[in-house]
Amino acid sequence: MVTNGWMIAIFVVITIAVILQMLFLGGMLFAVRQMSKEVHQVVHEMQKKMDPLLFRFNRILETSEDKISSIVTDAAEMTRLARGQAQKIDRVVTDSLDRMRAQIIRADAIITGTLEAVEDAGLKLRRTVFGPLQQASAVLKGIRTGIDFIRGERSARSGGGTQPDEELFI
Repeated sequence: MVTNGWMIAIFVVITIAVILQMLFLGGMLFAVRQMSKEVHQVVHEMQKKMDPLLFRFNRILETSEDKISSIVTDAAEMTRLARGQAQKIDRVVTDSLDRMRAQIIRADAIITGTLEAVEDAGLKLRRTVFGPLQQASAVLKGIRTGIDFIRGERSARSGGGTQPDEELFI
């Protein structure tokens, strides 16, 4: 009997839940119907307002069809002409760039040749002028060293001279 009491309680709870669910769904159905009526009214009002506008727009399109066609034809012609001019400009610029590139290569060759000639002249100048001068300078240094050496021995014999190393420590 205890199980019958529980079963009855569960049955009552389920019945209440189903009734509440039905009421909730009924309320939703009522709200959707109301919203549907309002949307239908709004659409009907919009259609009333849009019909004259669409009619005017259609009439304007019909009357200006020739003008629009003429504008489109003119635009196509301008595009064709602009394309032709752009191709001409491209050819001129390409030709100019090719010429300029050739002139730059030529100028580079001239400058390179000039620099090589200047470098060769400088090298020959060093060999012909500075080479003998360096050799003469080396010979003079050798002679001076020899003379200093000879002077150093004479002053050491006379006893009056000081050694160069001793002068550094004073």
